[in-house]
Amino acid sequence: MSNPAAATPFPGVSLNVTVYFDVASTAPLHPVARQALTAALDEGWADPARLYRSGRQARMLLDAARETVAAVLGARADEISFTASGTQAVQLGLLGALSGNRRRGGHLVHSAVEHSSVLHVAERHEASGGEVSVVPVDRGGRVDPAAFGALLRPDTALAALQSANHEVGTVQPVDEVAALCAGAGVPLLVDAAQSAGRVDVPAGWSLLTASAHKWGGPPGVGVLAVRKGVRYASPLPADEREGGRVPGYVNVPAIVAAAASLRAVRAEAERENARLHALVERIRARVPQLVPEVEVVGDPVRRLPHLVTFSCLYVDGEVLLTELDRAGFAVSSGSSCTSSTLTPSHVLAAMGVLTEGNVRVSLPYGTAEADVERFLTVLPELVAGVRAPLGLDLPAPAAASAPLLVLDALGKRCPLPVIELAKRIGEVPVGGTVVVLADDEAARLDIPAWCGMRDQEYAGEAPAADYGGDRGSAYLVRRTT
Repeated sequence: MSNPAAATPFPGVSLNVTVYFDVASTAPLHPVARQALTAALDEGWADPARLYRSGRQARMLLDAARETVAAVLGARADEISFTASGTQAVQLGLLGALSGNRRRGGHLVHSAVEHSSVLHVAERHEASGGEVSVVPVDRGGRVDPAAFGALLRPDTALAALQSANHEVGTVQPVDEVAALCAGAGVPLLVDAAQSAGRVDVPAGWSLLTASAHKWGGPPGVGVLAVRKGVRYASPLPADEREGGRVPGYVNVPAIVAAAASLRAVRAEAERENARLHALVERIRARVPQLVPEVEVVGDPVRRLPHLVTFSCLYVDGEVLLTELDRAGFAVSSGSSCTSSTLTPSHVLAAMGVLTEGNVRVSLPYGTAEADVERFLTVLPELVAGVRAPLGLDLPAPAAASAPLLVLDALGKRCPLPVIELAKRIGEVPVGGTVVVLADDEAARLDIPAWCGMRDQEYAGEAPAADYGGDRGSAYLVRRTT
């Protein structure tokens, strides 16, 4: 996706990025948001708390925006409050729920891979005398619902679990955890910053947070939803605005733009998610074939459709990102140390995967297939260039050198493609790859599920054309046992 900003208001600072692959950080302003913002600047500039005409007009716009956001997130309009950011929404949500449930106890439970906004509140809570339990994750970055439920106690005041991880895209089992929390009478805060607008909001939450700039709305708008009946006491001095949860004047034009873009991207999601899922599967499958000593991280199946992360051994992540930027690609990293913190990514560390040479690719709506192909073309050369001064004699990528068996199951309905896979996977040695060509959509679920049951590695999905197919998809299975 080309950068929408052709020029910069700051002389000497270039904002000319050829291809933007970092929407997990922030998405470009959606055209609908731009139109709504421009109109609302003229029509919604007044104080919505005032009774004169321009104030009433601003209030009508604010109410309509609240209704729109509530409808998309599965909430009531009076449960929605607008904040200055997603981080502020998380902080107010956590602190307010902990304060509201202080009679129950001072115990907080959260996963090990939550956003830093959760971790910082947890640190403050612990420093002030509260207790915190951290739920570990597996190598894919996913919590075990049973392990989460086992940490709930009679004095647990609040639990927190993100809908999907911001660094590796793994989708968490929120529905299952929410059921356990409900059974224990514990409110659950769900940070939906990475998933809101892109996929359905999980059920069972007590508090929900989101951030407009993640879905193409303007920056400076967060969402805090608090279910009716959930005990909540604002940690800040009282204010009459936003249900008493968020003090200060509301930015009506930005909120209107955020709501309009949320509705627009949700309408586009069904079409775009399938397309982006296929492009991400191509990256997941091809990078290990093209680059030696690389690991694709995150759950290969239960993940966001637009995000993929991989780690390159013997590579400084920031150096690689700089080289990709020079080649015209804006990507992000959860590398072992960043210029701002010089600390390892807590997400990658909790997963037990490589924290060095990490690259996160998150595709915006409208990403062109040609841009993904060009990324796959330049990446091997750039990684090799970064590694060159080390003088390492690296082997060829494992996927390229390992035996490959292609099974043509096109035209066959499931479970036949899975049966064919089970019958013939023994024809390749351990480390070899079986590619199943299938055009039955059920294969997208059945083949990864079979891998999980049989302890084989599901290596992702690629275009069938890459392996000689004229339709459908190619499902890659690496024999591990």
